[in-house]
Amino acid sequence: MTESAANPMLGTLVCALGGLAGAVFAVPFRWIKGVKYESYWLFYALAGLLVFPLALAMGTCPASLKVIGGENAGVLAQCFGFGALWGLGGLTWGLMIRYLGIGLGLAIGCGLCSATGTLIPPIVTGKAGDLVKDAGACVVLAGVVGSLLGIALVGLAGKFKEGELSEEQKKAAVAEFDFKKGMLVALFSGIASAGMNFGLQSGGSMEAAAAKAGTPAAWCGMPVLVVVLWGGLVVNVAWCLWQNKKNGSFGDYGKMFKGNFAAIGLAAVAGVIWACQFACQKAGEPQLGASLKYISFAVVMGSAIFFSTLLGVLMGEWKGTGSKTKGCLALGVLVLLASFCVMSYGGKVSSDEKAKAEKSAVVEKVAKPAAEAVK
Repeated sequence: MTESAANPMLGTLVCALGGLAGAVFAVPFRWIKGVKYESYWLFYALAGLLVFPLALAMGTCPASLKVIGGENAGVLAQCFGFGALWGLGGLTWGLMIRYLGIGLGLAIGCGLCSATGTLIPPIVTGKAGDLVKDAGACVVLAGVVGSLLGIALVGLAGKFKEGELSEEQKKAAVAEFDFKKGMLVALFSGIASAGMNFGLQSGGSMEAAAAKAGTPAAWCGMPVLVVVLWGGLVVNVAWCLWQNKKNGSFGDYGKMFKGNFAAIGLAAVAGVIWACQFACQKAGEPQLGASLKYISFAVVMGSAIFFSTLLGVLMGEWKGTGSKTKGCLALGVLVLLASFCVMSYGGKVSSDEKAKAEKSAVVEKVAKPAAEAVK
């Protein structure tokens, strides 16, 4: 897809749908009973990091395995390695939610992930100039900064909540609420999880190969997603089995297969929903255009915070807080919503400027020979 044919607003919407998936994926975990965290997490990992992504890739890009098999080993190692880094962060993602709740936990974790995963890739790849290369890019960057401000406001609301509620009130909404422990986990998880975007942006040659094989632009990134998630899968499976041994919880698998099928199903559903967020990111990137694809991760993470905060409110995680806390939370959500609109508008401006420049170049190319002929 050419830059002028892109539709940044549509791309932003698709990425935002990914954020919605990221916000609600953990909800099925609330209904899993009778088995340890690491045991049901294994089924989440198998469904979300292996089965569903591979099935999606094969269904949308039949040449996926050929594309992966024909890729340079260095590119595959880079994608796999960044996926493994994400895997380390992803392991503590669930713990972060356990300690902080869905609303606050995802706000803090996604915020750190958004900042590092969005701004670092253009810098380390030598494309930092793309961040401010034209008016549209500057507007987009302003939207990214605005989303970080919104994230900070939501996090501040969480700090206010910590000081306002009694231990009993905190536990009523989030059974294992622990702000300090949760923040430490979120710090590690948010930064390490940015490896996901580093990996997804490292497979450009695979996307080109998929396009050459006749894959529609929206699905060319699926082989890249598969390889990145393989890295995360190895880390997650190894951790689950280690925890099973450490906690003596191997017996959980027998319980699940003998009658607790709900735990398997709920964990698998959570995994599929989770994988949808990055499938949406890769599907939305072509519509954003090559110069703006770096914001896809920010839109996914920002919208995940927006939707998870609303979900946290609906689930009573902010019940009993004062007007200052609720006002700060509301302001943070509004700033996030506004930042999405700003990024989308900036994308349109950038796309229009690109199209105008291409048109001018064509006119000049035609006019110059004609002028020379007259001379």
